[in-house]
Amino acid sequence: MTLDDLKRGDKGRVVRITASGPFKKRLLEMGFIQGAEVEVVKYAPLKDPVEYMVKGYHISLRHEEAQQIEVERVDQ
Repeated sequence: MTLDDLKRGDKGRVVRITASGPFKKRLLEMGFIQGAEVEVVKYAPLKDPVEYMVKGYHISLRHEEAQQIEVERVDQ
């Protein structure tokens, strides 16, 4: 499952980043590291980008970017 599969209010734990190069480095610097918990906060009016909260920070990612982050669902 990827981060893009989660719906508003869902939480997931980062399993792996499938991106490569500078984009992978940017994701890691933003806190998307293995084991980090991510929550879907809200969608933009046209459903893209999506706002996520990771490590207390609000981060917006487009759907194609979120598809490069593998997560496992966390029960609330």
